[in-house]
Amino acid sequence: MPVPVPNAAESTPEAEAALASRQPNRGVRHLAVITDGNGRWATRQGLPRVAGHRAGLEAVRRLVRMAIDRAIPYVTIFSFSTENWTRPAEEVGELMSLLKYFVRSDLATLKRQNVRVRILGERARLQPDVRALLDEAENVTRANDGLTLCVAFNYGARSEMTRALRAIAADVAAGKLAPEAISEEMIGAALDTAGIPDPDLLIRSSGEQRISNFLLWQCAYTEFVFSPVLWPDFDEAALDAALDDFASRRRRFGGV
Repeated sequence: MPVPVPNAAESTPEAEAALASRQPNRGVRHLAVITDGNGRWATRQGLPRVAGHRAGLEAVRRLVRMAIDRAIPYVTIFSFSTENWTRPAEEVGELMSLLKYFVRSDLATLKRQNVRVRILGERARLQPDVRALLDEAENVTRANDGLTLCVAFNYGARSEMTRALRAIAADVAAGKLAPEAISEEMIGAALDTAGIPDPDLLIRSSGEQRISNFLLWQCAYTEFVFSPVLWPDFDEAALDAALDDFASRRRRFGGV
């Protein structure tokens, strides 16, 4: 049964929120996710931390399917941060191996699902084989026009903004750009997420309540949900609870 569209007289914030709440995506166009809790999940299971990361990979696959089912156009997952290099070498190595495994085993499926992959983060200092895999994931899925899956890998928001501002500063130094011409739109276009709408909703699993250097510029007006569910256990019920929470909120964007 089609969802009735309110007429102009009914087009109030409350009416729009009610309409959004009846949509599969609850009005979320861009969902950002901090996939936290893999290590704690493994510890509670009496397993090594690497087992938690493997279970977390299956949760990523599940999230992709759930996002497609709910017609969410953009999903960004925080896969590996610039700070994660400080973890034990064995764990970092396992995370690199999981990335390679994911691309090699899932790329054909993502292409078939009409998912476009975009990689956020700094690639210059990554190993050549890792860079090649990331490039392959983007190139193979470039023509897809369904879900856009952004994978933040070797990503940190401060690093992202520093790279963007350096590029803009270089144009100023070269005389290509006047300082007074710099705008918010120009900065946004220089970020890794250029062309992608800002997140409507950010979910962090595991109950931690911080955003850990993730999408700092883009999350200026994002709604946050801190789910107590550890990432490997994140399922449809957890996602729908977060979407319902989002749908219940009135977004004012600094207005009244």
